[in-house]
Amino acid sequence: MKTGYITHPDFLAHDTGDDHPESPKRLSVLDEHILGQAHSPLQDQLKIITPKRNSALYRWISEIHIPSYIDALKNKIPKTGRIYLDADTPYSPGSLKAAEMAVSGVLTAVDQVMDGTLNNAFCALRPPGHHAEPDRAMGFCLFNNVAVAARYIQKKYHLPKVFIIDWDVHHGNGTQNAFYDDASVFYLSSHQFPCYPGTGSTKENGRGLGEGTTLNLPLRAGTNDAELLRIFEKVLPDAFATFQPDFILISAGFDAHRDDPLAALEITDTGFAEMTNIVLSLAETHCQGRIVSCLEGGYHLHALAQSVKKHLSVLSKP
Repeated sequence: MKTGYITHPDFLAHDTGDDHPESPKRLSVLDEHILGQAHSPLQDQLKIITPKRNSALYRWISEIHIPSYIDALKNKIPKTGRIYLDADTPYSPGSLKAAEMAVSGVLTAVDQVMDGTLNNAFCALRPPGHHAEPDRAMGFCLFNNVAVAARYIQKKYHLPKVFIIDWDVHHGNGTQNAFYDDASVFYLSSHQFPCYPGTGSTKENGRGLGEGTTLNLPLRAGTNDAELLRIFEKVLPDAFATFQPDFILISAGFDAHRDDPLAALEITDTGFAEMTNIVLSLAETHCQGRIVSCLEGGYHLHALAQSVKKHLSVLSKP
């Protein structure tokens, strides 16, 4: 079995404008560095998958997002140009098509991991998702891809416990809020703090039945590989052993890279590889290696490409 690499031309249809950091160029550079190198050792370990639209797509999206928000997205599609759903989130004629296919891509990855076609998968998708709230777009995000996938895993495959690891440099407020009072989904986030969107303090650890299944690891500006890896090695094994997950989802943002323009951490592509290795080892111990990783942030194109290559090299190692 191989590692799935989920890609689709519809992901490029989300037109954010020439100066927006979350641009189609992010995926074009991944295609160039990963798919453009025919018969490379890495590509030989990947199964390239172009997903189809999920036949029950909005049944699953509505597990996370409320009907009025979904209807607003459908009704606001501009005929030309772009409108803004919030100060940071443009919406173009192709944006909804891209967002729908992004969710479909993650669900396809889950299906193929569950049926044994794939060992694990990485979804090279856009728009990203972890800031999207149940009732609104936010921070470049339309649908919360990972949150929808968590409910899909639970309800389609009857796997009760899903662990979400979010290492994007920005806290995933939308994902946290989706499961804040839910003991069946563990949300762990490492992120620069203070930083956008302002959430993610250590005091935020869940509510009601969900108390204790949100774990925030705020990082000071300048945090490097060694510091973050020490935190992962200290915290993750205990969290996994206590929670006993059935499936792992990664919100894989690569904007914690030292070259990224949107924040101030000092993680390298090697650091991302080592983080991936920690998670992969825990997945093999606790949940038969079931991992689906989904692209979130990462805005320095060369750093993004190199980091994703290292991430994939670990996921796909024989």
